Amino acid sequence: MSKRKLSKRQKDRIHAIQEKRRYRAMQQNTADQNEIHSSTLGPELRGTVITNFGTQVDIETTNSQNNVVRCHIRANVDPLVTGDKVIWRSADPFGVVVASEKRRSELLRPDIYGNLRPVAANIDIIAIVFSAQPAAFSNLIDRYLVAAEAQRIKSILIVNKIDMLTDAEYPEIHRLIADYQFIGYDIFQVCAKTGQGIDQLQSYLADKTAVFVGQSGVGKSSLINYLQPEAKMAVGALSVGKAKGTHTTTISKLFHLTGGGKLIDSPGIREFGLTHLSQSQVIEGFVDFRPFLGHCKFRDCSHNKELGCALLQAVSDNKVLAFRLTNYRQILQSIEEKL
Repeated sequence: MSKRKLSKRQKDRIHAIQEKRRYRAMQQNTADQNEIHSSTLGPELRGTVITNFGTQVDIETTNSQNNVVRCHIRANVDPLVTGDKVIWRSADPFGVVVASEKRRSELLRPDIYGNLRPVAANIDIIAIVFSAQPAAFSNLIDRYLVAAEAQRIKSILIVNKIDMLTDAEYPEIHRLIADYQFIGYDIFQVCAKTGQGIDQLQSYLADKTAVFVGQSGVGKSSLINYLQPEAKMAVGALSVGKAKGTHTTTISKLFHLTGGGKLIDSPGIREFGLTHLSQSQVIEGFVDFRPFLGHCKFRDCSHNKELGCALLQAVSDNKVLAFRLTNYRQILQSIEEKL
């Protein structure tokens, strides 16, 4: 007997039925395994993710900062990041994360495919670190600030390596400090090498959870080592002949600061993608623009050369710094080029 020839629709329907059966079988197997494992697990406990290794995480228990447990993550638990609050159960030799709690905030970053990916959770402050070397650029700083504003997380600026600064050297850094103070941002001038200014920064962070971001080589790891000597973060030197930092941090990790507060160190990045933001989100990220938005003569004003533009007038009146408007245009252009 010849084999009956099936139509494409029939083949698709058979394939769909088979896939449903496979899924049900897999779900039943997972349920059976969970039931078996649940009988050997301890009570449900709360904890915080302090390091993420992909399929496993280090959990800090709520009763002790020094009690860290390596845990597997159940398949039905959403992906976790450093700072996540979770429910876990003890086992031998590892624990098991069985649920995650709702995040009150998260730091998102687009991956290489443009998809948003969380890199830290439940943070209060984004600390943008820059220094004289590698060279600091206002455009990069503004990218961080816009990203933080879009996620409704407060930003501060930390100028590290101030031992390098004199009245005659690095005038662009002195200008950046003055400009961002004019805008209204909190700025801390510190030196992880000498400890200058660290006490003021430590006092500010005492009751907060912060994440440090910035170019590689600006001294984020050195700062963490000063704020928490037990962290023992690897410190990278500047690349020879390039004045760019080498990457020293490969995973995000949460530390308790000796003066109080928590700090999450994230992998060093040289660029902060903003392709996921709309034009209105970008312009709202410039906090000094906000008093003038909606006051232009034309509703579709691009804030470029239009007559009656409130932002251009604000620049002329020295109420908005010209470089900020330039950075806004460059950020929009970079987003459009990548879309």
